[in-house]
Amino acid sequence: MSPDHYFSAQPSTPEKRRDISVELGGATRRLKSSGGIFSPDRIDKGTAVLLRGVPAPDSQGNLLDIGCGWGPIALSMGLASPEATIYAVDVNERSLGLTRDNAVSLGLKNVVVALPGEVDPLISYNTIWSNPPIRIGKEALHELLLLWLPRLAPGGNAWLVVQKNLGADSLQKWLGTVMPPEWTIERVSTDKAFRILHVGRPETS
Repeated sequence: MSPDHYFSAQPSTPEKRRDISVELGGATRRLKSSGGIFSPDRIDKGTAVLLRGVPAPDSQGNLLDIGCGWGPIALSMGLASPEATIYAVDVNERSLGLTRDNAVSLGLKNVVVALPGEVDPLISYNTIWSNPPIRIGKEALHELLLLWLPRLAPGGNAWLVVQKNLGADSLQKWLGTVMPPEWTIERVSTDKAFRILHVGRPETS
């Protein structure tokens, strides 16, 4: 794996922005992307599965996109829930800059873009959507999910899309061992090679 992968904090390749045309929120959007980030030319297959396979995000409160890339998930949440605050986090600073500028280009004032360590750990989230970076390795992935999933608000829901052959079923089993026993951990759908996993926190926990 190249050290200049999408989970590099500072990609070594020069940033050369280019226009991409994608479907988000029921319309064609012209946005900016660049090399050195995840899926720079399009909405990747997993993210597309997530966006068409999950319920609408909460209309208010705090929403979270873990690993935002150039922003397709966070921007979709922002378009769907203009009264909510959407947090878009990534370790790749180029991704953060692109997501921030793409939100501005769409007129979204409700998207907060930040490195993980810049987000107040006391904030809780009504909805989490993520196509998590499986290729960072199991240990790092587990650490990442344990950083964010416990921050679900009571009654909150997280939706993760994971490729079947990259460990979706084993990830589901692991979540069942580390999350509180009263929380819901389930596979809600399979679309081609991808699973959508749901993590739900009860209202009363």
